[in-house]
Amino acid sequence: MTRRSDRGVAGGSASDGPVPVLKEEIAKRLRAGGLDPADVSAVVAAALAEDLAGGADVTTAATVPAGDLGRAEVVARAAGVVAGLPVAETTFWLASDGGTLACTPRAADGDRVAAGQSVLTVTGPIGPLLTAERTALNLLCHLSGVATLTRQWADAVAGTRARIRDTRKTIPGLRALEKYAVRCGGGVNHRMSLSDAALIKDNHVAAAGSVSAAFAAVRARAPGLPLEVECDTLDQVAEALAAGADLILLDNFAIADITAAVNLAAGRALLEVSGGLTLDRASSVAATGVDYLAVGALTHSAPALDFGLDLLSPVNASGAPCC
Repeated sequence: MTRRSDRGVAGGSASDGPVPVLKEEIAKRLRAGGLDPADVSAVVAAALAEDLAGGADVTTAATVPAGDLGRAEVVARAAGVVAGLPVAETTFWLASDGGTLACTPRAADGDRVAAGQSVLTVTGPIGPLLTAERTALNLLCHLSGVATLTRQWADAVAGTRARIRDTRKTIPGLRALEKYAVRCGGGVNHRMSLSDAALIKDNHVAAAGSVSAAFAAVRARAPGLPLEVECDTLDQVAEALAAGADLILLDNFAIADITAAVNLAAGRALLEVSGGLTLDRASSVAATGVDYLAVGALTHSAPALDFGLDLLSPVNASGAPCC
């Protein structure tokens, strides 16, 4: 995410007021992961506002006396890789108008977690805690699912030179968070946007007339920008190499043709494979000597990793047990 201030946008928290300045401890963890705290706050605030839809959490307001305090544990219901803990913390922080809920991480993003393991303790007023529960879990479950699937792919190619790379097949508005989750799972990121790198695909080749014409046109317009060329055939690979491409995407190539492309490139360009990839053939693709496997499923098809929130030790405002 683009670095800005740590203050979120107005009008999107669980209350009707401006989004509070994020706690520095949480903001520091977000920045360490390459995330902009202001952008994360904006995403979370919008999600909280969507859940409240301009009204109140009717069920919680009816069942939780004002001032009652408690402790809750966010617990993994299945084994996997956790990602998004500081995002969940941001959710609880904003839902309590900046500070009445305190979070203590029990794991770090990128950790493998077991079923039944607590990853986050939340203490404070039960009302905002329960109001924020589903929003926090939605984000944590999704991002951890992305990290868990990425880790499976990364493990599958371990011992080769290949790295697992994501795509732009992301949920609108969540790209930076999803690509962060990919990093947590051991993958690497492709371009974040259409402007930070060029990728010449089949439609660009059709529009320009040839691979070499498309390559020359992009180089002329953006001479310093990273440039990748998608190729459908070995002839196009040869054309891209002759044009001077330093990164080539092999689209839907058979193993034999991937091997031939590796030999053809002979180290003159990095090679990335996409299309038709599955976990069970990832190791054989990686063994050809390519540099990247581009896996859109990391973000568009990752199953959520299930987490739940268990409320423990509720007490009333005086500190006495309330149940």
